[in-house]
Amino acid sequence: MKWPIRQVAELINANIEGDETLELHTISKIEEGHEGSLSFLANMKYESFIYQTAASAVIVSNDFVPKHHISATLLRVDDPYAAFTMLMQAVSQLQNQNNTKSGIDAQAFVHPSAKVGEDVFVGPFAYIGAEAVVEKGAKIFPFVYIGEKVQVGKNSVIHPQVSIYHECIVGNDCIIHAGAVIGSDGFGFAPKEDGTFQKIPQLGNVVLEDEVEVGANATLDRATLGSTLVKKGAKIDNLVQLAHNVEIGENTVIAAQAGIAGSTKLGKYVMIGGQVGIVGHLNIADQTKIDAQSGVNRSIKKQGQAFRGSPIQPFRQQLKSEVLFRKLEELNKRIAQLEQLHNNKD
Repeated sequence: MKWPIRQVAELINANIEGDETLELHTISKIEEGHEGSLSFLANMKYESFIYQTAASAVIVSNDFVPKHHISATLLRVDDPYAAFTMLMQAVSQLQNQNNTKSGIDAQAFVHPSAKVGEDVFVGPFAYIGAEAVVEKGAKIFPFVYIGEKVQVGKNSVIHPQVSIYHECIVGNDCIIHAGAVIGSDGFGFAPKEDGTFQKIPQLGNVVLEDEVEVGANATLDRATLGSTLVKKGAKIDNLVQLAHNVEIGENTVIAAQAGIAGSTKLGKYVMIGGQVGIVGHLNIADQTKIDAQSGVNRSIKKQGQAFRGSPIQPFRQQLKSEVLFRKLEELNKRIAQLEQLHNNKD
């Protein structure tokens, strides 16, 4: 596949600085560029690569001023990362046009009472249970388990070995990656007098609204009552754990290995870094940012704040604390010296 650079420039609203007759045929990282490839420079930590890249063209910011000669043709835009993302979406759509799988494989099982819409693909060894509904254009890949009364919306993609337990709901245009488990029991056990535990039935479900993406091997527990809810546009990375009755707001993103305990509610546009732990029954305000490996032990009521550390502190305050912590050994020695000096005077 070849793309004239003028066509690319039109798509991402770029100004061409260099050879306007170029034809591009692939996309590459800037440090791995080669003839015919298109790359981008959004993070200036990678600026050194633009002076040595073999990529034929590079997307850069309108305000980028080169320090040395650049052999590549430049495509200047307001936001290189957004432009590159738009380009990759266009390439992905072209690839998907060539991936028009549909139909139910002979080795799949679809219960007679299940409803499967037009242009649905169901791969070999997939299982669709009683009264389940799979809507138009959805793709169910091999070894997927879809339980009783599950609903899968239009054009959603369920990758291999995903398990969706009974009565859970997946909206339109969702993507669930391999090995994810949607709707397993929440962690509910009541202690008994003899020291053992009585299992508390988990009678709710999990609801994913439209355009939600769930990463590989993520686990989303069903609610005790009601729904564990992931709202429209939220993105959940690999190996994330959402406990029972958690709510994730619209367009919130959660990075890998984060864990959120039961009944905690995250607002809209929240950003959760990798390996963050959040205790239960909290409310996290819209547009909150939590840095990686932080521990959240209290609710956050004010919107738009950034936090870091375990337990969390405001981001800049925590950075100052970390600087002081690194100096503790030196300060301890100085205190010991002062005490020794004081003792000698006595």
